[in-house]
Amino acid sequence: MSEQLRLLAVHAHPDDESSKGAASMARYVAEGVDVLVATCTGGERGDILNPAMDRPEVRDRMPEIRREEMEHARRVLGVRQEWLGFVDSGLPEGDPLPPLPEGCFALQPLEVASEPLVRLVRRFRPHVITTYDEDGGYPHPDHIMCHKVSVEAFDAAGDPDRYPGAGEPWQPLKLYYNMGFNRVRIVALHQAMLDHGLPSPFAEWLERWEEREDHADRLTTRIPCADYFERRDQALLAHATQIDPNGFWFSIPLAIQRDVWPTDDYELARSLVDSTTPEDDLFAGVRERITA
Repeated sequence: MSEQLRLLAVHAHPDDESSKGAASMARYVAEGVDVLVATCTGGERGDILNPAMDRPEVRDRMPEIRREEMEHARRVLGVRQEWLGFVDSGLPEGDPLPPLPEGCFALQPLEVASEPLVRLVRRFRPHVITTYDEDGGYPHPDHIMCHKVSVEAFDAAGDPDRYPGAGEPWQPLKLYYNMGFNRVRIVALHQAMLDHGLPSPFAEWLERWEEREDHADRLTTRIPCADYFERRDQALLAHATQIDPNGFWFSIPLAIQRDVWPTDDYELARSLVDSTTPEDDLFAGVRERITA
């Protein structure tokens, strides 16, 4: 009998797992893969982005509510989930930017921030890890730190001389960056909306994007998962403080999404197995390795 495949998705806050790679995670769960989400922080400093939830009793219980929302989303996706225990850094705003709060995730020394993830990798023993690129997907300090600790854990977890006392060494085989927010995809969806005579939510976004670096040329891996877009959306809605059901996320009909861009997209950042890009499977090369 083949060893069960294991996937670890590392995210900065509760709700990130539902907006980045959720449909492909749900697909892999359905195929029998053991999928675990590691959430670095509790999202305590997140704003309430759904007007219907912006009430005093919600603001007063944000840490507890965000955990409840995460549990709901976890059940929808069928994944397991663990908290790494750090405190949300918040997204600083202003000019100049204010300092980050003392003790927050983004200000932790790298080895302190990475140790819980190294420990989790050694216990869960994932074959594949997904996380964010060096820009964090967008420059939130927690997303950038999430990238750093994920790379550190991938590189260190298999080395018995690093992080002694954090469990028996285990070397993951592949590391991916989520690349769902790439310009080629956004342009394709934008044009499809216009072609259907519908207003596109991306017009202003694309105007702002003109000066941004685009990472579409870094895409190596596209996972077909259109059958799980509805479940992805249900997981998003589980994060009721963060997701407005009448907002941006749900303005493009699922039929258009499935037709125009039926994949979750990734960049293969590290691989210790033989695999050829472009890929359509996060476990390309891994399946052969563990069977052998």
